[in-house]
Amino acid sequence: MNELSRQSVAAPRLIFVNRYFWPDRSATSQILSDIAFYLVGRGYRVEVIASRLSYEGDEAPYPANEVRQGVVIHRVTTPRFGRANVIGRVADYLGFYIGAFAKVLSLAREGDVVIAKTDPPVLSAPVGLAARLKRARRATWLQDLYPEVAEAFAVLRKNGLLASMVRASRDRSLRDATMNIAIGERMAQIVRQAGVKKERIVVIPNMTDDEAITPVDAIDNPLRREWGFGPDDLVVGYSGNLGRAHEVDTVLDAAERLEAMGRDDIRFLVIGGGYLHPHLEAEIARRGLTNFVVKPYQPRERLNLSLTVPDVHWVSLRPALEGLIVPSKFYGAAASGRPVVFIGDSDGEIAPLVHDRKCGAIIEQGASDHLVDTLCDYADRPQQRLAQGRNARSMVVEKFSRRSVYEAWDALVDRLLA
Repeated sequence: MNELSRQSVAAPRLIFVNRYFWPDRSATSQILSDIAFYLVGRGYRVEVIASRLSYEGDEAPYPANEVRQGVVIHRVTTPRFGRANVIGRVADYLGFYIGAFAKVLSLAREGDVVIAKTDPPVLSAPVGLAARLKRARRATWLQDLYPEVAEAFAVLRKNGLLASMVRASRDRSLRDATMNIAIGERMAQIVRQAGVKKERIVVIPNMTDDEAITPVDAIDNPLRREWGFGPDDLVVGYSGNLGRAHEVDTVLDAAERLEAMGRDDIRFLVIGGGYLHPHLEAEIARRGLTNFVVKPYQPRERLNLSLTVPDVHWVSLRPALEGLIVPSKFYGAAASGRPVVFIGDSDGEIAPLVHDRKCGAIIEQGASDHLVDTLCDYADRPQQRLAQGRNARSMVVEKFSRRSVYEAWDALVDRLLA
């Protein structure tokens, strides 16, 4: 598609639907915002349907309508019961389903491409129906797979009536879509098992901005000094949402043992928030741990410094969630030029990358003794740690760079609009 036809007022639009969008700081917002702004820069007409609420719920409602960097943003009013309990979550989900359905009906027209993300879960079902009624093309951008995630959390009974109904609706929307974008190969396999044709699935990993996130030596990082870390400390970091899909007890157990061993040179930094944060902070206090520093989410313009405070990053995923969720924070951690310790399934999406690229370590969930030995090894053998960090950076540049993800989206959008 040439530049003139892209910019024509009559040209088809890409209409993304997701609960959160710029300026929200949530992961799904940042991932979508990057792609939407890029596609506008490439000359496509892009609109976004989102909620007026922020992910953290701590800000005034966003404007109902605005334009940002060429992206036309439509925000729908939804309930604000919050994430404290299941009933509140479901009420918030239903509010957005209804608002997004109505907005797609009012906006979409034949030839447009409506791309539903997965926040809230199974958004492709109501949005796909509205798009079909308007004879628009449909695509689903999968960040996770529900109801399987809810079954893993025991929120829904596995293969129970409600889960089966949700799965049937989700699978129907995926089979009807022109294209389904999965963020990992394991996820794509599950989508194929749902009866979706192979040619209607493409794998595009979530982008990490390897141009904005670059290695910074610890000695040159002012944030490291500001947060009280010394030049000889081994800082083990976690950055981002610490949600129900993740696991912290392996790290807490290791930290407790390291403190008992007198390894005051090994310290832990946790940046962000999420469902498990209260548990983490309560356990730090209960165990009397002094080797943790906890910080809130950092502004995006500070991300490069905050990601390069640690000497080593850790990322976790509960084994039951492999293929259902991909911990995309792995790519940002690797882009910082630091080794990544992955706590989870050794046969999952991330572990083979860590092993094959020699860019970190793989720890089974609960194997805190193995984690202690690994961290002591990193502290005592800095050259090995630095080499693995270089490998991590090389992997991102070669396989998961911003440019490669943008090129994949260019190819996908040309197919969707052809």
